[in-house]
Amino acid sequence: MIELEGVPELIDPVMVAAFEGWNDAGDAASTAVAHLDREWKGEVFAALDAEDYYDFQVNRPTVFLDNGVRKITWPTTRLSVVRVGGDKPRDLVLVRGIEPSMRWRSFCNEILAFAHELGVEMVVILGALLGDTPHTRPVPVSGVTSDPDLARTMDLEETRYEGPTGIVGILQEACTHAGVPAVSLWAAVPHYVSQPPNPKATLALLNRLEDLIGLRIPLGELPEDARAWQVGVDQLAAEDSEVAEYVQTLEEARDTAELPEASGEAIAREFERYLRRREPGTGPGGPGVAMEGGDTPFLRDTGSGRTRPPKPEQPGPEAVPGAEAAEGTGEAEEPDVSEAPEESDAPEAPEGSADGSPGSDTAPDRGTGTDADADADADGETERDTDGESDK
Repeated sequence: MIELEGVPELIDPVMVAAFEGWNDAGDAASTAVAHLDREWKGEVFAALDAEDYYDFQVNRPTVFLDNGVRKITWPTTRLSVVRVGGDKPRDLVLVRGIEPSMRWRSFCNEILAFAHELGVEMVVILGALLGDTPHTRPVPVSGVTSDPDLARTMDLEETRYEGPTGIVGILQEACTHAGVPAVSLWAAVPHYVSQPPNPKATLALLNRLEDLIGLRIPLGELPEDARAWQVGVDQLAAEDSEVAEYVQTLEEARDTAELPEASGEAIAREFERYLRRREPGTGPGGPGVAMEGGDTPFLRDTGSGRTRPPKPEQPGPEAVPGAEAAEGTGEAEEPDVSEAPEESDAPEAPEGSADGSPGSDTAPDRGTGTDADADADADGETERDTDGESDK
């Protein structure tokens, strides 16, 4: 039995989770949850026992000095609560950690036990994968669920993916079996610029989350960081003719595929977001207010601190997962990595967009992007990837 002493009754709580590792290309997903925690000044109220779920030779603890005293931060998963103010305040339960090394079923059960005790109404899990997508276009973000009713009511894709999966897929299925509505949001990160950070992908995930749960999320410096990131990648691509040609090929394939999708629905979604940001402090997503820590003492492993846990060791560059979805089917195919770059610092993404991430069937030809695209794109527009049917 989990006892959450000192945590007040939550208002319409939604759990938002992200895990570093295989499901977090460019650190886009974990950075998004860290942004929410920082902007709304979340208070950690629980941490899972690191001994139960992590191999410390894979995810090593770190030693640091605190006023001359040596302390250790253990790799683990922590939960915090933030209250978002406004006309209709609500609470978010933020789950941020590292993909566990072992006992995944127990790990998910413990997360779900917290969700049950806190009265969580829906779980949203963020993920990111490497894909054949140009950095000069809006980041594709797919929303998937295993719940047919949720897919219909929230305009999401119902996952039909078969293949290797990560903790995002396991947690989503655990939620489904437990009767907890769960959604996964996946951002596609260009495989040719996969090293973290990727503020543009982080911004796209937050914009999609904002649309999903109906809250106005303070973005801080993320839009400017996204513009600077894209300008930097433009400059790097311009210095390599092969990369420039490849980017241009991706742009042409993306534009051709998405031209029929430039619908009124996408325009209306962006206009609604614009209106929300024109009136800060109004509507369901007003300013966020952190829960007061003085008279609500959050318990359970309070000594574990707030320090970001170390990243897991990165997989080697043997495979760069792009994902090709079979045209007209829901079966993932093995990606072609013959043209993939050998150097990659980002975590591997699921093959064939595991756990419900979008696939791509673009040819490995090459081309260049434009500065005009950089200005148009960095506002964090999110689009559903239409290069192939997503099979999560």
